[in-house]
Amino acid sequence: DVAIRGRLSSGINAEYGGIKTPVEAIQGTYIDKKCPFTGDVAIRGRLLRGIVRSMKMKRTLTIRRDYLHYIKKYNRFEKRHKNISAHVSPAFLDLKQGDTVLVGQCRPLSKTVRFNVLKVIATAASDKKKFAKF
Repeated sequence: DVAIRGRLSSGINAEYGGIKTPVEAIQGTYIDKKCPFTGDVAIRGRLLRGIVRSMKMKRTLTIRRDYLHYIKKYNRFEKRHKNISAHVSPAFLDLKQGDTVLVGQCRPLSKTVRFNVLKVIATAASDKKKFAKF
């Protein structure tokens, strides 16, 4: 059952495009209304990948997305980045700076948060200011 929106009979939201529900979300007893697996938030729109930059907020982290921008005049690329705030479900309590995560777009959860962490792709202890493309 792969459904972008929907709720299973057990109260756990259906899988999002092949992303499995974490075991902590199924077996856990936490209450989080902004969690995409147990709460009332539907994931729709973009799925983005980024590196965790900051975890100083409660249940929110900042990810850094690096990309290259082409300058036609000089026939070269320049490095750019964007910071995105994303909600972290209590199912992902073991996140650290430098980890690579997959976030999915949802409705606005606060003034700056429009994404939810769906999956931890890689765990790495790297420098937070490092440009990730190389």
